[in-house]
Amino acid sequence: MSNRDHLPMIPDYNGACLSALIPALLGPRGTRDLPEWFPHQARDARGVVVLLLDGLGYLQWQQHQQFAPALHSCEVASLTTIAPSTTAAALTSLTTGLSPGEHGIIGYRMDMGTTVMNTLRWGDEKSDLRLRFPPQQVQACPPFLGASVPVISKAELEGSGFTQAHLAGVRPMGWRAASSIAVTVKECLDNGDSFVYAYYDGVDKIAHERGFGPYYEAEIRAADAIVSEIMSILPSDVVLLVTADHGQVMVGDNTLPIHKSVAEHVHHQSGEGRFRWLHARRGREDALLHAARVHEDVAWVVSKDQIIEEKWFGSRVSSDALRRMGDVALAPFMPVSFDDPADTGAFPLMCRHGSLTEDEMRIPLFAFRK
Repeated sequence: MSNRDHLPMIPDYNGACLSALIPALLGPRGTRDLPEWFPHQARDARGVVVLLLDGLGYLQWQQHQQFAPALHSCEVASLTTIAPSTTAAALTSLTTGLSPGEHGIIGYRMDMGTTVMNTLRWGDEKSDLRLRFPPQQVQACPPFLGASVPVISKAELEGSGFTQAHLAGVRPMGWRAASSIAVTVKECLDNGDSFVYAYYDGVDKIAHERGFGPYYEAEIRAADAIVSEIMSILPSDVVLLVTADHGQVMVGDNTLPIHKSVAEHVHHQSGEGRFRWLHARRGREDALLHAARVHEDVAWVVSKDQIIEEKWFGSRVSSDALRRMGDVALAPFMPVSFDDPADTGAFPLMCRHGSLTEDEMRIPLFAFRK
């Protein structure tokens, strides 16, 4: 089956998209005049709490509703995330309100010219890269439209390179146990904050390490309990919005090497298993694209030019974002990933994301108000 039999879900940057959430909430009209795709319960709220559940895609929630009664009780809408459907790019799009083509954080592992940098660790296999690539120079767009909002996230993430890149200027309210999230939300609201952002990564971590099954179901219950606790402390004029950065695909051990006829044209790789950038050896760009079509049975094989033309990364692509792209991308539509020997981790990943399938691209937007 060729990629002509599948269509990628290109982000709806001009509509119901993750990158449109913060501009709608914190823009000049606030919750008085939200876009039509926003849940009704968010309208005219005095205050807003946004909770990001990393990795909880819309389709996975639909398949596990019985484990999430609090979320099931909410009004819900469906959005698209951005491309690639991966945490570093998506969280930066959420906080800045920009597409990856604009803010320049285009994936998990980015070609920085002299090395490929893991954006979540802000380093390569040799060293921390915060001095070499200052985070606020790599991504200079202010989060939350320049407002200094409270951000409730893991305390150990404070000060990291990626945090500096997508959360510069916020008021960090670090938690060390998930039970503290709702308590801290209440403190912020009691202190007069009208907008609070909270982040929880458990669903994504368990899906990566354990896949779908009893561990995942237990984690959905745990995440739903956090939602329930926040619901219990909300004043009647504050709305809770719960969303995600991407969904998941169960890949297991279906990780494929780049075909040897392709590899001979590749200088290096970046991206990740489900959005694998291939960087051509000098002068071999066309040969690489032609050879890479051997993978069309499992993936969209697209050139950089096609990605820009079809606006996968948005209608505007900065010169920095353009430099960080490879020449050809492999974005699987089948439940597989592509191996890069330089992309190593502590354990094999069972669930993955990054591509433009509906499982990965569709995310929920839940709303609750007393």
